[in-house]
Amino acid sequence: MTASSARTAFLGVDVGTGSARAGLFDEKGKLLSTASSSIQIWKDGDCIEQSSTDIWHAVCAAVKAACSLAEISAEEVIGVGFTATCSLVAVDADGAPVTVSWSGDERRNIIVWMDHRAVKQAERINSFNSPVLQYCGGALSPEMQAPKLLWVKENLQESWSMAFRWMDLSDWLAYRATGDDTRSLCTTVCKWTYLGHAHMQQVDENNSRNMEAFGWDDAFWEEIGLEDLVEGHHAKIGRSVAFPGHPLGSGLTSAAAQELGLLEGTPVGTSLIDAHAGGVGVLESVPASETLANGLSDMSSHGTSLWTSTCHMAVSLDKIFIPGVWGPYWSAMIPEYWLTEGGQSATGALLDHIVENHLASPLLANHAASQGTSIYDLLNKILHSMAKDQNALFLSMLTEDIHVLPDFHGNRSPMADPKAKGMICGLTLDTSEKHLALLYLATVQGIAYGTRHIVEHCNSHGHKTGCPIILPRENESCSWVVHPSTDARVKKYHDAKYQIFRSLYEQQRSYRSIMKQVVE
Repeated sequence: MTASSARTAFLGVDVGTGSARAGLFDEKGKLLSTASSSIQIWKDGDCIEQSSTDIWHAVCAAVKAACSLAEISAEEVIGVGFTATCSLVAVDADGAPVTVSWSGDERRNIIVWMDHRAVKQAERINSFNSPVLQYCGGALSPEMQAPKLLWVKENLQESWSMAFRWMDLSDWLAYRATGDDTRSLCTTVCKWTYLGHAHMQQVDENNSRNMEAFGWDDAFWEEIGLEDLVEGHHAKIGRSVAFPGHPLGSGLTSAAAQELGLLEGTPVGTSLIDAHAGGVGVLESVPASETLANGLSDMSSHGTSLWTSTCHMAVSLDKIFIPGVWGPYWSAMIPEYWLTEGGQSATGALLDHIVENHLASPLLANHAASQGTSIYDLLNKILHSMAKDQNALFLSMLTEDIHVLPDFHGNRSPMADPKAKGMICGLTLDTSEKHLALLYLATVQGIAYGTRHIVEHCNSHGHKTGCPIILPRENESCSWVVHPSTDARVKKYHDAKYQIFRSLYEQQRSYRSIMKQVVE
C-alpha cells in the first residue's frame, strides 16, 4: 500500500530504558510499522541518569523511520500518544536541562526510574506515616519521585534552585510536543502521591481535561521538607491534570511538528506510563466471560525478557489496599477503576545480566551471530537438547539443583524491600554453555515465582486473579492464551521450587539481621 492510498494512522511513541520506539497503527489497532533509536544512559552505582535532549532526538529519529517504513505521510497521522518510563526530568524556565548529576553534566537532567540513590530519603519519608502512603501500598519506594526530589534538594542545591519544572518523562514528552504543561493522572497518581480520587466528580468529557490539580496533599510535602513545591499552586510539579488520552493544547507545536516530520496541530493525548499503556493494550485480550463489565479484576503482567522490569496491574471497581503493592490508584489506567500495581524491578535486565556475565557468553554470542539468531534462542535449543539427552519428564526438571532469588535490584513487591539482594543456590565450577543454559532457565523460573508471589499476595487481600497467561499477537501488545499445565507432576515440581524461592528471601533477612548486630 502506498502513501497515495486513502488511509489514516495513529502514532505511538514509547521511551524505554534503552531506546525510543515509534509505532504506527491503523484504526483497528494493527501495527503498520515500528522503528527504534537507542538512547544514552549513565550508570554510577545507584545513580542512573539520562538526557532529555538525547531522548527527544531519538524520538524524532524513530518517528521519521517508522513513517518511512510504513509509507505514511504527515497528513495521514491523525493522533499522537506518548508513553515512557516513570523517570524524573528537571528543566529550567526556558525548558533547558538542569543537571541532576554529581558530575555537573548539564545533559544529565533525568533521574532514571530504576535509580536507587534516594533509599535513605524514602525511609525518612515513610517514617512520617503520612495518610497519602496508604495509597502507595503503605510506603514509598525510592523509585518514586518524592524521595528523588528530596535527594536533589539535599545534595544538589544549585540544581534545586534552578529547576522550574519537575516532570515525569512521559509528561515531559507531551509538554515538549505541545507546550501544554498539563500532567497525566497516570503519572501523578502512581509516582507523585497525587490523590486522583479527588476528581471522582469530573469523569465526563467536558470536565476531565485541564482540571485544577487539587489532589495534592500539601501537608505531606511540607512535612517531608519539600514545602517549596507547594508554592505557586504547585507550579513546579503540576497545576493542572487530565485523564490519560485527553487532547493537550492545540496539538503539535510548529517546532515539534517540524522536528518529528509531522503536521502542526496534530492532536496529542495526555500521556501514560509505559507499563500502564501496556495494561490498556492487553485489555482487549480478556475473554468476554471475564470482562471488567462483569465486575472481575484483570491481572496482566507487562514486560517480557526484552523489558528491563515487569509490572503487574489489577483493576477493580472497589479500592483494595494491599501492603507492599502500590495503590490503590483511582483512574490511573482505566477511568473510574482502581488500580493496584505490583512489580519486579529487574527481569529482562536480570536475564541480560546473568547471561552477559557468564564465562560462556562471548562464545555463545558468536555462535548466535553466525547463525543469524539470538543468544536466547540458542539457550532454549541447548535446554531442549539436554532434556532429551537426560530423558527428563519435562524441561523444568533440569534445574532441580539450582535456584535463583531474582531480587538483584531490590524487591518492589510484595516485600517492598529496596535493600533485598539476589541469591543463587547451587553453583559449581562448571563454566560451560550448558551451565549457562541451566542458570538462564533457573533465573526465568525465579522471575516467574516472583510473579506468583505477587499474584498470591494480591489474591489474599481481595483480588480474584486467574492463572491463564495472555501472550500478545504483536510484539507491541491481542492475544493468545496459555493455560497452566494439567500434569500434576509439573505442578508438584514448581510448588517445591517455589517453597525454596520463598525460603531464600527469609534466609537473607536472617543473615542481614545477624550482620546488622555486628556492624552497628
